[in-house]
Amino acid sequence: MSGHSKWSSIKHKKGAADAKRGRVFTKLIREITVFAKNGGGNPDTNPSLRTAITRANEANMPKDNIAKAIKKGTGELPGVTYESCIFEGYGSGGVAILVETLTDNKNRSSAEIRNIFSKKGGNMAGAGSVAWIFTSKGYILVDKTLISEDELFSVAVDAGAEDIKSSDKNYEVFTEPKNFEAVKAALETKGIKSVSSELTKIPNSTLKVTGNDAKGLLSLIEILEDHDDVQKVYANFDIPDEVLEELAQEM
Repeated sequence: MSGHSKWSSIKHKKGAADAKRGRVFTKLIREITVFAKNGGGNPDTNPSLRTAITRANEANMPKDNIAKAIKKGTGELPGVTYESCIFEGYGSGGVAILVETLTDNKNRSSAEIRNIFSKKGGNMAGAGSVAWIFTSKGYILVDKTLISEDELFSVAVDAGAEDIKSSDKNYEVFTEPKNFEAVKAALETKGIKSVSSELTKIPNSTLKVTGNDAKGLLSLIEILEDHDDVQKVYANFDIPDEVLEELAQEM
């Protein structure tokens, strides 16, 4: 499992996701609004919106909140106009960090993100500096107790999966973004519910980070993820599992 995915999984198990449910809802509402504006309010014909609604349902967001977010995007209800902005930089140990935001004020977001990098031992970089390190993929995490690797391989690859990796407790299924929905649907048809699933960015290479660099890096990522305008943060770190577990207890 990639370093950032491991960290997210550990935080979820520790209950960090539940503690920040309100902030998660805010980010999902913003995402749904933008996708509805860009591609229409019908999830059957708007895959990006459908994926966002699925994530909102998995987070137990009230259906009324989802409906209002869609209507704000389509203009049926008044709402704020957001634009997508990407910020790039480096954290402790030279780790590449890519920050995706949805903001109603790009200048404010830029200044605040830059300040976070600076205070946590990182630095912002120019456009394109680290984006090339990451590739867009569909990512599906499956509990090993639900299916054998051979059966998963057969179902997932037939539906368009690109690669499958095995870890201690889970399988990781990778797809091209265009095949993400089809692979996920094929697994669900077989009764295989994913632990998590998302359109994400996977690093083409990773950097090993330990000690104080690891702690400082994860602190930077945590603060970035907590920022209201930030939707997703990607980083190419590789931190040993035992260190991630230990740091999760401290943070």
